[in-house]
Amino acid sequence: MSFQAYLDAVEDKTGLTPRQLLQLAKDKGLDAPEVKAGEILEWLKTDYGLGRGHGMAVVHIIKKGPDIDAKHVGTEGSHRDESDALWLDGKDNKPS
Repeated sequence: MSFQAYLDAVEDKTGLTPRQLLQLAKDKGLDAPEVKAGEILEWLKTDYGLGRGHGMAVVHIIKKGPDIDAKHVGTEGSHRDESDALWLDGKDNKPS
């Protein structure tokens, strides 16, 4: 599953776009550098029922933003992505 597919699945599970989750995390102070991934994962599990894999995709965008390592871009295999920048504004709004 590509990184973007994880975020699209998170949107399906929560009804929230990645950008909306980022804003909620910011509102809760979970975007601070000292906040550990475990604290964010607990919030996502408690409030949205997300498991670790999907939660870690959200942790990544909270901690590092939408940029991902280019090593999987344009490659073959299950973890390939089309771009080194993740789309955060909802899968239905994604440009073709």
